[in-house]
Amino acid sequence: MLKMKSQFLFILWMAFLIIGSLNAVRAERCEMSESVPCVLKPRIINTTDLGADPDDEQSMVRQLVSANEFDIEGLIVATGCWKRSQSNTDMLDKIVEAYAEVYSNLSVHAEGFPTPEYLKSISVMGQRGYGMSDVGTGKDSPGSDLIIASVDKDDPRPVWVMGWGGMNNIAQAIWKVRETRSPEELAKFLSKLRLFDILGQDDAGAWIASNFPEVFYIRATSVYGWQPSKEYLVEHIQSHGPLGAVYPDTKWATEGDTPAFMHVYPNGLNDPEQIDQGSWGGRFNLSRKESIRSMSEVHKIEEEGESKFDPYFMYGNTEEGAEAIKRWNNGYDNDFAARMDWTIANRYEDANHHPLAVLNGDKTRKVLHRSAVPGSVIELNASGSLDPDGDALNHSWSIYEEPGTYKGSVAIQNSSSTRAKLEIPEDAGGKTIHIILELYDNGIPNLYAYRRMIIHVR
Repeated sequence: MLKMKSQFLFILWMAFLIIGSLNAVRAERCEMSESVPCVLKPRIINTTDLGADPDDEQSMVRQLVSANEFDIEGLIVATGCWKRSQSNTDMLDKIVEAYAEVYSNLSVHAEGFPTPEYLKSISVMGQRGYGMSDVGTGKDSPGSDLIIASVDKDDPRPVWVMGWGGMNNIAQAIWKVRETRSPEELAKFLSKLRLFDILGQDDAGAWIASNFPEVFYIRATSVYGWQPSKEYLVEHIQSHGPLGAVYPDTKWATEGDTPAFMHVYPNGLNDPEQIDQGSWGGRFNLSRKESIRSMSEVHKIEEEGESKFDPYFMYGNTEEGAEAIKRWNNGYDNDFAARMDWTIANRYEDANHHPLAVLNGDKTRKVLHRSAVPGSVIELNASGSLDPDGDALNHSWSIYEEPGTYKGSVAIQNSSSTRAKLEIPEDAGGKTIHIILELYDNGIPNLYAYRRMIIHVR
């Protein structure tokens, strides 16, 4: 058994080294070029307590049909307060097998979908027990080992570890690095982590935030209220091929874990590092909040399970809650529906595809920044935007008030045209204004692309 584990780790390490080198080169080229479409995919690891609630299976289907937008580096079967033990990857394997059946179709419609073989290689068991009781000496798992290997890759991008269940896989990884490396090496390891947990589902998150306060940690608690209807799911998702067949009916709530990867979805709407900007995954306060508690079941399992780590601090949702997600519902609903169409269409022309939004000549998906003075006029130009299917494009320019610091009225002239203008108010000095270009085609379903420009008023 020890020999097999060593062989697994060696193969995983070599694969990560090769992929890491390629991604480092890609990152450098992306930073050097402003003239061609370029997207640095976010690196993510999903930990999921499959079997606790059908919503994990639902979120996994959405994740896999959008897998070309991410560098998925791990799919780890995890535990949590609703599934306190795990023994195998069978449920995960079933969904990946369904993906394998539609992989060839998906690849017709977009580049970058990971091969089924690759996804199988990163589908591993994590901690088999619950919370901090399964963290410590002799508790390493393929999941915690994978997290360490991913963070150690020669790749400048951070690693987003998404907790769809508990967080003890990443806790074990951090514990192992602390025990086996120097303080400087631990600091380097922690600096590359971006943690995002859904609702808090064990005591490990509190342990991490308390003992390693420098770690970037989001706990999302407003993850319900944005979801599509049952009718939508039946018509657009569950009726569509092998992946639709493994998208189960809702038992308690639909896709509660989806906001984790939606926060880093590279669609031009936000920079995930700037958590107050707002995205398909919600909007979060820049000030950390003290002791955001996990779901009530964690307290029932151990009354002092989290409070014994007080004080600990995490980033939490803004007062908008799920409304910060729901404001983009046409975009993410139609994106999912179109991608499910891709799974059953083996010809490019039989489905709709996303437009490319160009903002003032910039073809990337980066958030743009520019300075201005009160009373000046900012010209906004979406010329060069295109639709790969030749569909007509609709333009909508708007002010996203919540993340901006200027709270007065701002008017955009010609807000539904390719070119628009904005006059900076005289009293906006020292403030920021967030402008959103929302571009959508007239295909079926309408597909959206976004760009954001932040005006810094001197």
